[in-house]
Amino acid sequence: MAAQRRTYMQSHQSWTDDLPLCQMCGVGSAPNCVYSSDGKGTQSHPNEDAHLRFRGEDGLFLYGVFNGYDGSRVASFASQCLTAELLLGQVNSSHTDNDVRRILTQAFDVVEKSYFETIDDALAEKAHLSNYLVPHNENVSFHQNQKVQERLKELEQEVSGGATAVVALILNNKLYIANVGTNRVLLCKSSSDGQNQVLQIGRPHSTDNEDELQRLAALGVDSARIRQAGQIAGQSCTRRLGDYRVKFNYNEIDLLSVAKSKPIIAEPEIYGSQSLDGVTGFLVLMSEGLINALESAHGPEQANQEIVAMVAAELAQHTSLEAVAQSVVERVKRLHHDVFVSGRQRATYCSRHEDMTLLIRTLNYPLADALTPTQGGRIYPVSVPYSSNQSTSKTSVTLSLVMPSPGTLTNGTNTASTLEEGTPTPGQSPTATLQSTNTQTQSSSSSSGDGSLFRQRGSQAAQPDETGRVPPYVDFSQFYRLWGSDHSDSQSTQGGLGPQ
Repeated sequence: MAAQRRTYMQSHQSWTDDLPLCQMCGVGSAPNCVYSSDGKGTQSHPNEDAHLRFRGEDGLFLYGVFNGYDGSRVASFASQCLTAELLLGQVNSSHTDNDVRRILTQAFDVVEKSYFETIDDALAEKAHLSNYLVPHNENVSFHQNQKVQERLKELEQEVSGGATAVVALILNNKLYIANVGTNRVLLCKSSSDGQNQVLQIGRPHSTDNEDELQRLAALGVDSARIRQAGQIAGQSCTRRLGDYRVKFNYNEIDLLSVAKSKPIIAEPEIYGSQSLDGVTGFLVLMSEGLINALESAHGPEQANQEIVAMVAAELAQHTSLEAVAQSVVERVKRLHHDVFVSGRQRATYCSRHEDMTLLIRTLNYPLADALTPTQGGRIYPVSVPYSSNQSTSKTSVTLSLVMPSPGTLTNGTNTASTLEEGTPTPGQSPTATLQSTNTQTQSSSSSSGDGSLFRQRGSQAAQPDETGRVPPYVDFSQFYRLWGSDHSDSQSTQGGLGPQ
């Protein structure tokens, strides 16, 4: 059986090829990156993250994000095996909350055991070859020794590595979260007045989690040393899938050597159920790499709010959830890079980032199209630069002009305040509703929430040209292009839009 599992895992087939994908979610990703002194980035290893997003029967949905390390084998295996353990008839609409929690816990246990079965043969060969290389073995030539060493390296690479996982299961319109490690889940609920309530579900299993430190202390581990080290065998997570070296050889690891039993476990913490009846918003699953990239750039204080604001802003501009998720990942990647090249205070934290994965599942939340989310207007992007003199600012600003449909005026915003309202007049540039999604975090020296983004334009005021005009502050070219493409017929009779 172990050999069969190992062969199957190494094949290109998936256990879940025939399951339907969920169309109500989108996934974005970016590979790891290390920056050189000139700001150029290079990928240091293949992407090790994985995800799942499937639709089962009876209103069952399953989503997951897996953060792999030391290879993608565990993350890839877990994403397939966990799906097979949950969506092939094990869960149905008649199950109670306790049933679902029990099934989720059992599924993680099966994944862990099944993965170790796939590497049984490799571990046995590794043990045999290690015994073959006993010191002063006169029967082993130099050439044989070298070949054995090379094979041992191959086997070590094959069996090493692990993954953290966060899984969301929706059944009977109720949400369950199962978490192992340091990924993150956010539930955003939009209220009728356009405000977003952000809820982080669960805490990461890390070396600064008090509950986890107490669990380790109960096993005899010195929790103060764990907290000070910040990592266990190269990882900050105290729960993980795979990683046989830590699971089976923990007595050889200094920090864990006194543990009475296995200290690093794969048992998930289960949260839920959380009713989704009447909820309008979205669910966000993030890998640790994306969280760390944003927190490295802007600090941890408002990271959740920033992510939600980015998602809401992109939902207002895209008709595809895939595009929304990828755009948010690209924004985080760009923020992280810009902080590094800026040389500001947090630049030292941004010399590299790990693989980033973001999964977004909407909950009765409209995507942008001709009528939504403004119920009569369309979002047109406007580029607004900010002053480079604001070296301590960490404000992420997204502006958009919402053009009301004829005879209709709405403020149409989920995360913004309406600054100005008006209606288009034939033959003139239309007055628009201005939405500002402004997410902020505090730096150690200043706050960027005082409106200085719009008042501060450099050390010198812009000087008028010979016609008495000053250079434009806001670039409306893309706005006029998009407006023109949607109203080409009316332009022919009204003379078009734009500066005359």
